[in-house]
Amino acid sequence: MKKASKKIQFIFLVTIAFASCRTEDSELIETLPEDVLIANSTLASLIQKTSTNDGSFDNIIDYANCFNIKLPVTVLVNSEEIAVNTTEDYKKIEYIFDDSDDDSDTIIITFPIQIILDDFSVITINSNSQLISYANNCNGENEYDDDIECLNFDYPITTFLYNSNDEIIDSNQINTDGEFYNFIRNLDSSDLVSINFPIKTVLLDGTEFIINDLIELENIINAYKDYCDEDDDYDYNDDDCDDCSQNQLISILTSCPNWTVDKLERNGNDFDDVYTGYTFNFSNDGTLTVYYSGGIDNGTWTATGTANNITININIPDLPYCNNDWILHEISEYNETKIDLRVGNDDRLRYENDCN
Repeated sequence: MKKASKKIQFIFLVTIAFASCRTEDSELIETLPEDVLIANSTLASLIQKTSTNDGSFDNIIDYANCFNIKLPVTVLVNSEEIAVNTTEDYKKIEYIFDDSDDDSDTIIITFPIQIILDDFSVITINSNSQLISYANNCNGENEYDDDIECLNFDYPITTFLYNSNDEIIDSNQINTDGEFYNFIRNLDSSDLVSINFPIKTVLLDGTEFIINDLIELENIINAYKDYCDEDDDYDYNDDDCDDCSQNQLISILTSCPNWTVDKLERNGNDFDDVYTGYTFNFSNDGTLTVYYSGGIDNGTWTATGTANNITININIPDLPYCNNDWILHEISEYNETKIDLRVGNDDRLRYENDCN
């Protein structure tokens, strides 16, 4: 493989040298590179699956994994109009849905819209029934699909196309998944491709790999194609703290005084009103002070873990309903700031504050 790579480099250098004397974008060559990617090969299929459009990130709106709605789009969420201009605006929908567990969440899309299919083609949708028709063609929640979401390419990537019929080599800079997907899709049986290595691939957790040849590329994709939870479900409540950190949580809790209890459930029982009129103050030294009419209670708090596994231990001896090893479920900063803590399906404590 190293010899093949050297051969490719030699061909590229010769091509570049000739290019300085010619105005054309392609050069006639006489020898075939050995380290090449061909149409319909295993690696070509893996590259195409890795660059396929991921339609699952906006499931909160369309309940479909094989396409996403092209932004901007306007939706009515529990009777509140939301302009979704960026992917960050999906959180606004989620915050409204999360605000109450006692209502029926609804979302109404303002048509017409456009959807982007897994092959990056764009379709205009004029009604909800038409949208549902396209969604019914997608695989369901957490069902296997071709899209590899655990690993991404770092662009740009330069490719060199050699056509065995014409003996012509062309260079092409690829800048997006859509370009890479369609480049691979449009290869025919006479096309041979060399990639200008090294290139970089990145896992969803930020881990980077430098790839030096086609064998390494195929091995990396195969090794990590099922590495992560692709989150191909419609449950907007199950992964709200992917980006949460202890520092973020501590900063929010300690910078805002006088938190109040917005939601409180223990063993499935509702205790929302038990601590009405109580204000909770979190300090950087791990102490917790609670003020209420006619009294003060003291306790402690700690935070450990990362992302969806951040645990907050609250211990206020005189306020037993607050005490638990809570799991941080969500930090919401839509309108009011809310810290949502949960344990299983039966215990929930949500603090709120308007200081931000």
